[in-house]
Amino acid sequence: MRKRVGIMGGTFDPIHIGHLILGESAYQQFGLDKVLFMPSGNPPHKQNREDGASNEERVEMVRRAIASNQHFELSLEEMHEQGYNYTRETLERLTTLHTDTDYYFIMGADSLLNFETWKDPQEICRLCVIVAAVRDHMPAQQLDEKIARLNVRYSADIRKLETPNLDISSHAIRTWVAEGKSCRYYVPGKVLSYISERDIYRKQKMTFGELE
Repeated sequence: MRKRVGIMGGTFDPIHIGHLILGESAYQQFGLDKVLFMPSGNPPHKQNREDGASNEERVEMVRRAIASNQHFELSLEEMHEQGYNYTRETLERLTTLHTDTDYYFIMGADSLLNFETWKDPQEICRLCVIVAAVRDHMPAQQLDEKIARLNVRYSADIRKLETPNLDISSHAIRTWVAEGKSCRYYVPGKVLSYISERDIYRKQKMTFGELE
């Protein structure tokens, strides 16, 4: 039998509970064997980030966030000397190395709307199943129409992921940290502790109160 492996890519700057819930929901809904959490080295659309954590710090935050989940796995596939990878390149390497595996690339509905601007969308669709998370702020008809168009244009296999909607972003968390606001419950306790220890996102130490 072929394996099913999910891919959760992103800068994870920082990783938050929305990422974890998305990965867990995909694992459950599609019967995946595991989900790879794959921090991007320096993605093409987010180069020259000035307010973010280092590659080392982002990797460690992901490591701590997923440590207690046996079907989550940290992947350093996109952490390399070139600085960043295009999704098509990553999928080509993975599918060449693991010919017995079907990959499920997990993304938000907002990313799906911009999918045609990605590099080599045709090849991405050939190399994986695309999993798009439903969002409350996006009309269901709009998402369904987009999926139908992409399926026809690229012979894609795009599936909707039903998951709880959380209005949370890494940008918002970085802003809260810089302003000294609490991020408790939005970010795993072990990650919050690490952010505090390393003074990430602000110069002064943060006070979170009692952490998990």
